[in-house]
Amino acid sequence: MLAWFNDMGLGIMGALDPLIFLSALLGVSVGAVIGIIPGLGPAVVISLAIPLTFGMGPLFAIALFLGIYKGGTYGGSISAILINTPGTPAAAATILDGYPLAKQGKAGKALTTALYASVFGDAFGIMMLCVVAQPIARLALRFGPTELFSLLIFALTMIAALSGRSIAKGIIAALIGILLSAVGTDPMTSDVRYCFGLFQLEDGVAIIPMVIGLFAVSELLAQVERVHAGTEAALLPPPACPDDNRMNWREFRHCLPIFLRSSCIGVGIGALPGTGSTTAAFLSYGTTQRTSKRQDLFGKGSVEGLAAAESGNNAVCGGALVPMLTLGIPGDDITAILLGAMTIHGVNVGPLIFEEHRAFVYTLFGTLFISVFMLLLIGRFLIPLCRRFAHFPQGAIMPVVLLLCVIGSYGVQFSTFDCWVMLAFGLVGYVMGKAELPAPPMLIAFIVAPQLEFSFRQAMMLSRGQATVFFTHPISLGFLLLAAASLVQVARMLRKRKALEAARSAPDEAEESA
Repeated sequence: MLAWFNDMGLGIMGALDPLIFLSALLGVSVGAVIGIIPGLGPAVVISLAIPLTFGMGPLFAIALFLGIYKGGTYGGSISAILINTPGTPAAAATILDGYPLAKQGKAGKALTTALYASVFGDAFGIMMLCVVAQPIARLALRFGPTELFSLLIFALTMIAALSGRSIAKGIIAALIGILLSAVGTDPMTSDVRYCFGLFQLEDGVAIIPMVIGLFAVSELLAQVERVHAGTEAALLPPPACPDDNRMNWREFRHCLPIFLRSSCIGVGIGALPGTGSTTAAFLSYGTTQRTSKRQDLFGKGSVEGLAAAESGNNAVCGGALVPMLTLGIPGDDITAILLGAMTIHGVNVGPLIFEEHRAFVYTLFGTLFISVFMLLLIGRFLIPLCRRFAHFPQGAIMPVVLLLCVIGSYGVQFSTFDCWVMLAFGLVGYVMGKAELPAPPMLIAFIVAPQLEFSFRQAMMLSRGQATVFFTHPISLGFLLLAAASLVQVARMLRKRKALEAARSAPDEAEESA
């Protein structure tokens, strides 16, 4: 333990080298700003920055990339809160309560809550990376297709929690998401399915245009309709009191257990290859909703829901670095790019990295810790600027938002087809809103279904078609039991909610009859 503290101290001192410090600061700043723009997330920016670092040393380059990773993950929440447009797919969970808070005149509170949740989740993920990287990696190795399938089944139970008043409508929306996820190339046989002759769909429906259309474009259409009908003011309301611009101490203290629980979920999900921050954000959100005493506020402007989504989302950063550094297995698409960048700069990751590159690893850990404070300072600087943007006239905001949507959709693959996909899902989201079909279950099912299908088919092949394999593996059985318990709890929650609504409506009906 003493040797670990000594290595960490030397790592932090190494991270305070002016060039490494400035590289990390530049990365966090650029990532936070770029993360606001839909579609231009950290993965795109890191890919573009790799050729610019060929003349740098490995520590300077990786410090820059990690800074972009952290800043971009947080930056995606800003546009999600202010304009209902997630800068990254993982920020889609932030929309659920972040944008309703902004519409209540509490944009400052929502932005501050997202910042504190992001910083807490980020710091917790890094701490877990530094302390228990190798044990977590060994545990992640025990997750085969069977265990991953059961974990994703548990994640799908979030659909019931996010279905609103009607589980049936949530299931319908989820089925639509599952059907859309089947478009493209079969993961096992490479057969093209459900593309209808469009070669652009052979890689599947692109998630960034889909998310932008489903949330941002549909909201633009709804706002145009409301403003035209005169049923809603053309401005996001200003704060009613100074407290609406900040997260007070009472709210922060109340959210601390949520930060901790969601960060644990984020680290665990991040350590599993192929899951990613979007799954962690929705899983954290759903878990918090089920355990909250104020479940009726979720989806309408709950600080708890926003805190859960952002802390779970950002904790993935530290968790995803665990298998990348210790096993050479990337936890998500961004760490896959980071793995390639480290290889280019001559750093061989894997079980021997703590012996062959010990000084590099602990300087990297020190840089990660320092970047947490950078994220806090840069976030505090950005919040007042972004808060003013929230109160611009809608007539000025909507064209800018639409332009950002088009840029974000086109920039993914530089394809005009993706812009049409965005518009199509904008209409789909608008119609779903009219029919009161919730969009989150559709998005969760779309994200989870491909990996769920692949894991199921792998498990069945390995077990020679024996479905009992999902119940004979202890970890798999544990997740299935958790999924069953989750469904029972959601059913009780909905029954309790209906009873409360019936109790509230009874006095009103009595007054009307009198």
